[in-house]
Amino acid sequence: MGRRSVEGGRGEATPPGGRRFVRALPALVILGGAVFDLATPPEYTAAPFYSAAPLIAAPFYSFRTTLLTAIVAVVMSVALHTYNDTATDVPAIIETVTVLTVSMFALLINGVVRRSGEKLASARVVAETAQKAVLPTPARRIGGLQVAARYEAAQADAFIGGDLFAVQDTPHGVRLVVGDVRGKGLDAVEAVAVVIGAFREAAEQEDALEDVAQRLERALFREGRRRGSLDAFEGFTTAVLAEIPNGRARVRIVNRGHPEPLLLHADGGLERLTPSQAALPLGMGDLASWPDQVDERPYPTGATLLFYTDGLSEARDGDGVFYAPGERLAGRIFQGPEALLDALVDDVRRHTGGGATDDMALLAVSRPALGQPERRRTMPVVP
Repeated sequence: MGRRSVEGGRGEATPPGGRRFVRALPALVILGGAVFDLATPPEYTAAPFYSAAPLIAAPFYSFRTTLLTAIVAVVMSVALHTYNDTATDVPAIIETVTVLTVSMFALLINGVVRRSGEKLASARVVAETAQKAVLPTPARRIGGLQVAARYEAAQADAFIGGDLFAVQDTPHGVRLVVGDVRGKGLDAVEAVAVVIGAFREAAEQEDALEDVAQRLERALFREGRRRGSLDAFEGFTTAVLAEIPNGRARVRIVNRGHPEPLLLHADGGLERLTPSQAALPLGMGDLASWPDQVDERPYPTGATLLFYTDGLSEARDGDGVFYAPGERLAGRIFQGPEALLDALVDDVRRHTGGGATDDMALLAVSRPALGQPERRRTMPVVP
């Protein structure tokens, strides 16, 4: 998932130039106070400058650096009053005490911010651990196929939401699922855990891909009934399941109301794997029920299957235009699935200006040619 550069492990993402300015600001404020003190008559005070410096340092620096800034501010206040021969005057003493008092508050603020940062860091570790447990990153090579996956959260510092993917090598071939749970928050994460758990078990046990889909359907139904109502649990999940049989250049797909996968050929050609029959998402079997339709398509060597959630196809630019992955990828050739997803994520960020509104899960699976190295040379983009 995307990472942000955060100064000191806290706060919002800041550009490198902004970080350098923030780090230099306490020293600049003290220096500005000294210049002001030396350039103005003794009755003018630079106490606000010296008081501001430790307050600026408190949220961005360590306790030691904040303390050093406070000491320098107090020393500069006393030294310049001494230079002006006003150190024993009552106003000068009050100003120095003010700088000292504000510095003590700055140290207190620093302690509070550091504790909050530690708690946030701990929460991030827990979130990352939960993501790895619920949504582990697939191995780069599974059943002779090259695999890459991405989870891009729309909300900053979020690690997992309602999008899901899983890939598994089974006696029936490599099987995978990509899905999108309705809703957000912890309920969506719980639904993700239910779907992936059911898929892991069913992918090994069920002979037919459509039976895997039915197992997921029943798992969601049981969970919803256990909670008393569908509203108490995420009601449905769009999903696409695929099976790549061992030793066959074919892919079998069951699509339950999910965006159509794309097949990128080695020569830059692109094919949309549109389902032959529309189907309701998983978890809506109480509204209608019919047999799942399995579509089997050629999956030649050198080709890459791209599965994604609607966070990709519904990403909008400033004018409200949806991102069209088929149009953007047609005619392009990539080194492998990792390069494809890297380019795709970067392209979506450019399209949206970095303002995505929905999570995005991506899964790319490549069938390498016989003897093809892990990474092949990049070919020129086909017009």
